[in-house]
Amino acid sequence: MVIDEIKALLTIEANAVKNIPATDSFEKSVELIHRYVHLKKGKLITSGMGKAGQIAVNMATTFSSTGTPAVFLHPSEAQHGDLGVVQENDVMLLISNSGKTREIVELIGLARGLHPRIQFIVITSNLESQLALEADVCIHTGNPREVCTLGLTPTTSTTTMTVIGDVLVVLLMKKIGFSNHDYSLRHHGGYLGDKSRKAAQNENEEKI
Repeated sequence: MVIDEIKALLTIEANAVKNIPATDSFEKSVELIHRYVHLKKGKLITSGMGKAGQIAVNMATTFSSTGTPAVFLHPSEAQHGDLGVVQENDVMLLISNSGKTREIVELIGLARGLHPRIQFIVITSNLESQLALEADVCIHTGNPREVCTLGLTPTTSTTTMTVIGDVLVVLLMKKIGFSNHDYSLRHHGGYLGDKSRKAAQNENEEKI
């Protein structure tokens, strides 16, 4: 019985990922990040509150390790001085399932007060929300229902947010031609560092 329930939950989560709308918003986001971060030498700033904030932290570290400089900015701390990390050619990637998170909505106004032309990418389930309407590019999660028995706890929604971040990372890696050698320079330690160095060495030997 429990096994059947587990399979049902996994199916719901898997279907939510399959139903993420594959629109040109992904390509537009990659182009925006590439233009400002890689060509204009800005950085990517991710932000979100609560569970979405944890996803934003993960995105920032993954982008950084794969060649796109990124930092996480806590929206509440931004109101107490941390907004100073935002620079002219940065791109902000904001995550809010509802698109109504007060701290994130306020962050847009604060960032534009500092740099009026700063660009925003928003990941949300609500295309009619203020955040979606304020965004330069909006990526829709597909608005999946949460597997939480109450329908409240961010569960399926955070799964789709994480997958969207992964897709953006991989597309950008391909766009900049990120290599095993590049990875090894940013991730020296542990199993992955060793694996990337060996892969880079094999690639060099194949070229000879």
